[in-house]
Amino acid sequence: MSRILCCGIVALDIINLVSHYPAEDEELRASGQERRSGGNAANTAQVLGQLGHEVGLIATVANDQNGDFLLQKLTASGIDTSACPRLPGSTPTSYITLNRQNGSRTIIHYRQLDELTAEQFPAIPPRQYDWLHFEGRNVPQLIRILKGLHQAGKPCPLSLEAEKPRKGIESLFALVDVIMFSRDFAVQAGFSDAQSFLTHQQQRTPGKLLTCTWGSAGVWHCNGDGPLIHTPAISGIEVIDTIGAGDTFNAGLIHACLQHDSPGQAVAHANRLAAAKIGQQGFDDLLQP
Repeated sequence: MSRILCCGIVALDIINLVSHYPAEDEELRASGQERRSGGNAANTAQVLGQLGHEVGLIATVANDQNGDFLLQKLTASGIDTSACPRLPGSTPTSYITLNRQNGSRTIIHYRQLDELTAEQFPAIPPRQYDWLHFEGRNVPQLIRILKGLHQAGKPCPLSLEAEKPRKGIESLFALVDVIMFSRDFAVQAGFSDAQSFLTHQQQRTPGKLLTCTWGSAGVWHCNGDGPLIHTPAISGIEVIDTIGAGDTFNAGLIHACLQHDSPGQAVAHANRLAAAKIGQQGFDDLLQP
């Protein structure tokens, strides 16, 4: 299989399972609680590892007990975290309310830790990796990282997850080959549907594989100047846990692209994998029938 490096954040997820989403000022007892490693890049790395790839993660990790816990969990999943710098501060934590009625998740994220800088990003020798995947965050530093990769000869395909609009994030788009947009990104950019959003992006960002997931409405994609194509959501799935569904889609897309699937086949594979994720609790044994 391939060697892949994911760059972004790793966080501690504290998940409270509840029978319904609480009303304001309601006191509600959780039916269960979990502590997991989280963060978009870390989640994508875990799924890619299950798909058989040799995966590395680079993200800043707090020099505290929760940071030790996250590194232990990731290492046990086969993820190489040796390039992760340990920094003073506290582990970024997502407090997640998971609604058992419909699988929706509501996240309150607290962060008091510096993000990765260009100086902390390792030099990438040619042919060391087959794919590099980045979260679209910390834009001033990420643009330096991406430009540095291009100046060194861009060793492999580069992908970017655009989950949230951030100041200057559009400056990253020309520097990558694949961009995975979320519904939240499109909505916050002023669009009410994936079709109009991707049409707009295709005109502004030519020559890329672009995807936009839209929950139960499915996913749209376009490749270069090709047509916009819709892949419906998988039907008949009981929604249990939507945490990390987008990260799972991204992993499935990267995997299929590395298998030399066509863009349509790659999106369909990623769509099926994300459906499997929302139909189960957590990421363990995601590929089991």
